[in-house]
Amino acid sequence: MSEMTERDLSKPGGLKHVRWEDLPKEALNPLLDRQLVVGEQVMIARVLLKKGCVVPLHEHHNEQITHVQSGALHFTIDGKEITVHAGEFLCIPPHMPHTAVALEDTVDIDIFTPPREDWLSKTDQYLRR
Repeated sequence: MSEMTERDLSKPGGLKHVRWEDLPKEALNPLLDRQLVVGEQVMIARVLLKKGCVVPLHEHHNEQITHVQSGALHFTIDGKEITVHAGEFLCIPPHMPHTAVALEDTVDIDIFTPPREDWLSKTDQYLRR
């Protein structure tokens, strides 16, 4: 990583130039790691899920766009079952309860606006089990 520190990347705002390979991975549980880059009004997360990883039912006030880079995620959202494969996107409106299961090892890019305060403050206990 250039002169930027992990702290620079996880705090909102400011100019940032970074490669995923240079960012530390935060291990949330044995099946889930993530990396974050945070702007003033948007956050992007690279989420690494091992096959069988379950993201428990949750909701948030943030709008979310999910892009599966590799693998597949099976979502349950608003009573609908949706499988998102590599190269596909899913837009999740604010306050919509959802859950996901990794059908195989998956690399997922999540974009949130505004940034997820629970992820920044590490109070996202639903992922840390």
